[in-house]
Amino acid sequence: MNHDLPLADELAAVSARMSGLLLSRETVGTALQLVTSLAGEALPGSAGSGVSLLDEHGRRTTAAATGPVVEHLDGLQYDLGEGPCLTAWEQRHVVRVDDITEDDRWPRWTAAAKESVMRSVLSAPLVAGGDALGAIKVYGREPGTFGERDEYLLTMFAAQSAILVANVRTFENATKLSEALADALRGRDMISIAKGIVMAREHVDEGTAFALLARNAREENKKLRDLAGTLVRSTVRRDR
Repeated sequence: MNHDLPLADELAAVSARMSGLLLSRETVGTALQLVTSLAGEALPGSAGSGVSLLDEHGRRTTAAATGPVVEHLDGLQYDLGEGPCLTAWEQRHVVRVDDITEDDRWPRWTAAAKESVMRSVLSAPLVAGGDALGAIKVYGREPGTFGERDEYLLTMFAAQSAILVANVRTFENATKLSEALADALRGRDMISIAKGIVMAREHVDEGTAFALLARNAREENKKLRDLAGTLVRSTVRRDR
């Protein structure tokens, strides 16, 4: 297989744009939109592209797509449990379909998909750290749109995309964890202030004040931090 200089240049350009995205610390959603757009630009003849991942409920979903046709063809695969993108994802290798109307590997999917305007599809798995995160795919309107060169390019593209998605997802998860920790600390501080208010009002010790707050929270069917917040805010208003 002859991988010439233009192909190397394409991969270098993709890598550069991905690195810029990582440095800007964008969200997973933004990363996926860029990956999907670049996939379509990198493979001549592509008429649509998309990325399949697991959602927060563990269901396969199209996390990014260039249009409704891609979402429809992907959705058929999820509903039917078969198709080139699912095979690429599960078996961790590139899958090429030269003509949807002539391919018999996924009879139910091809029967439904042949009604669309797309005739070719090429899909590669997103694998990072030994985990198959999903799959990236491009669709073509003509039979035989993609060849061996495109297989190689999408495979290399998918490898870089998987690292990008994994890294940005890790950053986003860490950010959410930090926000959750900060939120928990704010809740703890609110409860401490509320305890102080109860101690002053009822002339009780810290343990008794906490027990009174907890009992009121149960009786009002509220979270302790929410009850504490209400008490603190009402006290501040009265003191103004």
